Order: sequence, then structure tokens, then C-alpha cells
Amino acid sequence: MKRVGQVMAALVVAGSVASVASAQGAPERQMDVPFWFNGKVYPSQREFVEKYRCGTPHPAAEEIAAIEARDAEFARLAGADVPLATTVTIPVYFHVINRGTGVSNGDITTQMINDQLAVLNAAYASTPFQFNLVSVDRTTNATWFTGCYNSTTEMQFKNALRQGGANALNIYTCSPSSGILGYATFPSSYASNPKRDGVVLLYSSLPGGTAAPYNEGDTGTHEVGHWLGLYHTFQGGCTSTNDTVSDTPAERSPAYGCPTGRDSCSGRKYPGLDPIDNFMDYTDDYCMDRFTAGQTSRADTQWQLYRK
Repeated sequence: MKRVGQVMAALVVAGSVASVASAQGAPERQMDVPFWFNGKVYPSQREFVEKYRCGTPHPAAEEIAAIEARDAEFARLAGADVPLATTVTIPVYFHVINRGTGVSNGDITTQMINDQLAVLNAAYASTPFQFNLVSVDRTTNATWFTGCYNSTTEMQFKNALRQGGANALNIYTCSPSSGILGYATFPSSYASNPKRDGVVLLYSSLPGGTAAPYNEGDTGTHEVGHWLGLYHTFQGGCTSTNDTVSDTPAERSPAYGCPTGRDSCSGRKYPGLDPIDNFMDYTDDYCMDRFTAGQTSRADTQWQLYRK
């Protein structure tokens, strides 16, 4: 697992750090102590990650089944299995929404943007995907800045700012309401609402931001994973379908902190420790460092079907 800087796994009252260790096959031992994040206090880190870590819609099993059936039909109409790509260079349009000058007002630096692109390229180095920054624009709008998790406001700024087609990654930075770290759209929803397509990130989650322990840029990695068609590793819980990827072990619920040895779906039916180091879980940024081959294959197929 990567270790970038001395990032604390959780910040709690009086400076105490809650334990994130867990024994294999045993429940997590994270204490339900107050969790300080981005200037706010939450009852616990568990509650924070379950409610606010990611605002991307969590598809129901029926919706996933419908998407998978549609994927299979698209591939059938193509007359053959969808070929996997070797290299895909994704144009990135970066939209900085702020409420004034200075990083504290969301006016992030060019260095933070460049570092975020570097994090994405490093995280996706084992996949076909590479990210090329095409342009950066800056918009001062206090309503958009704090209302960027509101569906009406979201469509306002995306209608005004979005560039490119299905293959273009539009990243918007702002301060989503309710403490949300970020959210994204799935490839399968592009055709029905192309203007809504993209990734929204809490500005202080970028590298060098103040949103520890989520300030190494992997909120961006996680949300771009959704944009490429990946589900959470805990999608479906302890079921055979799980996240529709066979090489990510089943996981009953999102992990937080960095609970090495966690096994929430133990037993012969669901072998393998929880994939806490996977970018599509909810662990702290320093704990995440990989996608699996199955996730890469799924993202590649989704690209060919919906974004190519």
C-alpha cells in the first residue's frame, strides 16, 4: 500500500486516533468516536463514509441487471465480443468553480490540478487509460460553488461549462453540500443526458488540499472509476454478483480507515479478504493503490460500448 506523507487515518476529538485494525473474520474495531473532517465534526468515521464519502448513485440490483443486459445486447449487435483497447488517451477539461480568490475559496492552484492529473495517470497506469489535460477554466459563482450537489444547480453549471463528447472527461471542483467528497455519472447514462456527464470533486480533496485523510487525489481516482463504469467493491454485499467483477472479493459494507485483514464476507462461499486497497472502496487515500484485472476489463468494455 502506498504511503504518501504522514496522513492520519482519522481525526478525532482531543487529537486521539481511532483504531482501524481488525482481526481476520472479526468485525471492525473502529471506535464510534467523533470524526473531524474539513472543518466539521461527524458522529464517527463510519457514519461519514457511509453517508458522504461518495455521492454517486448506488444502483439497485435490478438496475445493474438491466445495464448488464443492455451491455450484452450492444455487444451482440456489434457482431462480436467488444475488442479491448490497448491505449486510450482521455481529454480532460478542468472546471474550477470558486467563490473568490485563494485556495480557501475554491480557487485551486495550477499545481494542484497538475498533481491531480499525475495521480490519475499513476493510478490508471496498469489500465489502457491515460489522461491529457486540455484546458482549465475558472468561474466565480458562490451559488454554484456551494450548490454543486443540488440537481438544479448542477445542470446550470454543467450546461454552461461542459466541453467535448462522450469520450471527454469533464472535472468540476467546488464545495458540494452535506460534506460530499465527490460524485460522477456512469457511461451508460451518457446518451440519455450528455450534458450531465462528468465528475464533481470537493476542491480540497485534490493533492495538497486540506481534506485529510482524503487529500491525496484519490477521490478523483475513485469517481473517475465510476465514470468509466466501475461500481463500489461492496456493491451487492456478500453476493455472488457483488460489483459484477469476479476478482474483487465480496465485501459486506464499505471499509474506512485502513483495516488490514478485514474479512466481512468470510467463509468458503466468499473467499478472500476485503479489497480495502482497491480504489473503489471507501478507505483513506493512503490505503488505496490498485484496480484489478477484472475492473480494468470492465472499464475497457464500458468505454468501447458507451464512450469510444
